Amino acid sequence: MLTPPAALEALLFAAGEPLEKKQVAALLGITGDQLAVTLEALKTQLDGHGVSIIETEGEIEMRTSAEAADIVKKLRESEFARDLGKGSLETLAVVAYQGGATRGEVDWVRGVNSTASLRTLLMRGLIEGREDEKDKRRIRYSLTTEALAHLGVTHADELPRASELRPAAHAIIEEETRVAESAE
Repeated sequence: MLTPPAALEALLFAAGEPLEKKQVAALLGITGDQLAVTLEALKTQLDGHGVSIIETEGEIEMRTSAEAADIVKKLRESEFARDLGKGSLETLAVVAYQGGATRGEVDWVRGVNSTASLRTLLMRGLIEGREDEKDKRRIRYSLTTEALAHLGVTHADELPRASELRPAAHAIIEEETRVAESAE
């Protein structure tokens, strides 16, 4: 059986993002006061380690410690120094010329699962994901200003042959969507 600090550490590690204190207390089956004690115990255990606990009034998160910033920066720089690779470039092109695309649309155009390519582009800050207005269960990916700067343009319309390729991409995906919906 895990101790409360160990259970809290597991939750924060698995989440990888800030968690609401109320949610954490409920998951651990403890009160808010007990959570405060557990947080202090975990902070003490992590003192001098490569991770630390970041706490606001309502949320807590596990992050790399300030002392580890230099080594983590080297890791990130080495990841970003690598070329994107063919799959990620194809995925970026689909998102760019479609004017935003869901994973399903990218998969359909490329003919393969694009999850890894989308993750790479998200990590590098070249695309961002938002809830799809047509279907709230999906994420629609779009270019970031970082991607436009990386490509040397100020707007996606400045991409080579954008005025020609964007309408064709929309037409193909709309037709495939109609065919798929009529088959259901």
